[in-house]
Amino acid sequence: MNFLPKFIRKMYFRPDSSREPGFVLLPALSSAPETGVEFGGAALYSFYTDPTDRGTRVSSLFGYSTLTTKGQTKLSLNANYWTPQNKFHFTVNTSYYNFPFNFYGVGNNTRKADADLVDERRYKYSFNGEKLIGDNIYIGFVSGFFKYFYKYDKNPHGILNTDPDVQDKRGGSNVYVGPSFTFDNRNNNTYTTRGMIINAYYNVIHGVFANNSYAGGFFNIEYSQFFQLAPKFVLGVDIQEQSLTGARSPFYLLPQMGSDELMRGYYGGRYRDRNYIAGQTELRYRIANRFGLAGFVGTGEVFHSTFTTAQLKPNYGGGFRYFFDVEKGLAVRLDYGVGQQPAGEKRESGFYIALGQSF
Repeated sequence: MNFLPKFIRKMYFRPDSSREPGFVLLPALSSAPETGVEFGGAALYSFYTDPTDRGTRVSSLFGYSTLTTKGQTKLSLNANYWTPQNKFHFTVNTSYYNFPFNFYGVGNNTRKADADLVDERRYKYSFNGEKLIGDNIYIGFVSGFFKYFYKYDKNPHGILNTDPDVQDKRGGSNVYVGPSFTFDNRNNNTYTTRGMIINAYYNVIHGVFANNSYAGGFFNIEYSQFFQLAPKFVLGVDIQEQSLTGARSPFYLLPQMGSDELMRGYYGGRYRDRNYIAGQTELRYRIANRFGLAGFVGTGEVFHSTFTTAQLKPNYGGGFRYFFDVEKGLAVRLDYGVGQQPAGEKRESGFYIALGQSF
């Protein structure tokens, strides 16, 4: 690869044993009628707080930013910090979105015909801190602030305005704080081949400013476990449950199905309700140090109060992995996911490019 510029070789072809800090860029380019051309990219800086201790996990700074020709913006800055010997773990997330999205209503059986293009402006900040208190057990807290604003009068006949199940159409400002618990005995936090992680937290949410009457909560628990079936084969299992608590149901706080990590193939937010449960298994094959393949299958649903197996939606797909930093287990991931085919609609599907594993 000597014909490539040095900075390209350093980003994408780092030596296998390097424990030095790394930096990588991933460009982004897309186009849609509602946004025009969207361009930007993501950047990841990875490092060890103690390079001499091979047990200390990889820390990272991650940024993502795009701009469209119609003036819409996405900006996200995230930090994931492990102190030496993993005694403390901190995450910080800050984001600003001024971007449209398709809103389909509330429930597990929304219709594509009801799609309502909604302009969303949101600000989010969160801080999570955990301390190692015993063998693989962390106790800590979560806290943050978010503000959502919607141009609810843009389409007075759209589902955002006409559906009685949609609450708090104008958005709102909220603060939250709550406890967190993690059990984590994974052998690696970026490319796990053995071990398990269970993470749970509860946000006590209260409205502020113009929305100071809102009070509720948000519960999340996720379990992931990995089994090394053979030197090049790893099987991962991932199950997540989310619930919004309290008397009111602001639509922007409802758990949503679909992302580049879980229930791949579904448009993020196409299905949303007070409760969400989903699971997946992924078989990972490491072709070589720098290349891997993955196949996945899963199922999930959102529901208001009653879970029923008859409402579960399927997903399946596969993807390719390129490990640009073999020592840290950092990879660029390309996935294609397929979901259900609702009556009278095309089968749901999605293509994803991301940094890191899906779970």
